[in-house]
Amino acid sequence: MEDWENGGFGLYLHWPFCQAKCPYCDFNSHVSRQIDQTAWRDAYLAEIDRYAAMVPGRVLNSVFFGGGTPSLMNPDIVASIIERIRKSWPAANDLEITLEANPSSVEAGRFRAYAEAGVSRVSMGIQALNDNDLKYLGRIHTVEEARKAFDIARTHFDRVSFDLIYARQNQTVEDWRSELSEALSMAVDHLSLYQLTIEPGTAFGDRYAVGKLKGLPQDDSAADMYEVTQEICDAAGLPTYEVSNHARPGAESRHNLIYWRYGDYIGIGPGAHGRVTIDGQRFATEAWSMPDRWLSSASSYNAEKPKQALSGKDQAIEYLMMGLRIQGGIDRSRYERLAERPLEESRLTHLLDLGLIEQGSGYLWATARGTMVLNSLIEALLPDT
Repeated sequence: MEDWENGGFGLYLHWPFCQAKCPYCDFNSHVSRQIDQTAWRDAYLAEIDRYAAMVPGRVLNSVFFGGGTPSLMNPDIVASIIERIRKSWPAANDLEITLEANPSSVEAGRFRAYAEAGVSRVSMGIQALNDNDLKYLGRIHTVEEARKAFDIARTHFDRVSFDLIYARQNQTVEDWRSELSEALSMAVDHLSLYQLTIEPGTAFGDRYAVGKLKGLPQDDSAADMYEVTQEICDAAGLPTYEVSNHARPGAESRHNLIYWRYGDYIGIGPGAHGRVTIDGQRFATEAWSMPDRWLSSASSYNAEKPKQALSGKDQAIEYLMMGLRIQGGIDRSRYERLAERPLEESRLTHLLDLGLIEQGSGYLWATARGTMVLNSLIEALLPDT
């Protein structure tokens, strides 16, 4: 058994185009008036063929169409890609195929076609249930459109998730409590709830740098919103299973669990990252970021930068950083096999005494208190050399 099999095997496809660029977004997304979708289909198919030859015969657990806005893809393009994927690898009986979507009325009308193409799960970027805040966030849909799109999605897919952003401008803890309760009343089984972060190079980042982004909650208020999130979701039967993700038991995102459990995943599309084990060696992969370059390179099987071999120490660090984000935590023996050294007992004892971690049955995980300071916790556990 190779290490990646502990986490499974998935495929991520990045669609880099959006109708508009949100001011908080630092993803590799672009606005383009003309897109040759046939050319993009052919490029994705070429990359699928290349990877199928590289890692044949594996059982595929999940496929994720991310972006950008993948719901701008023509449904027949999505169908062609899924068909090629299914011909390239044996699929798990519970293969999960997720497509990210924006809740505009035009895209909602495509949901039936995506379901017929083989998509089994939709993740919707709703982001707020307040029209004024949607405008501040640069979203081009309304709350009414979001609700209608969600209802349509539920008629075509067994599993529908949506995202919300909190700690927004001028948002209070009570505002967030009310909005989250409203979201849970929509009979969801999975929510991704992210604190607004101001990233350099974004429109929000530029405004913040010159003092023009007013009304952001203070750290204590944002922490209170996080605690309220746990309280309300737990009471509604959607406990946290990862720092920013909540689900009813059995409705967790199988694709994202591959990341957090440190499995292998192929990354196809502009800027997509991957972790792929070939002949016992795990490699980090990264595709060219600019859409035009990636598109022209894919046809010649040269769509990514040179692979980077990961040492056992590199893999152990990545496993620690990803695994402590989920409730199950990390398998200590697996970490030690990768790192070829144990975690330092003195550090573990100190963190246990502080109530930041717990351990048992060979596993180590962050407590609710530890999750609040997760970056510092991970830093404390990482080896010095």
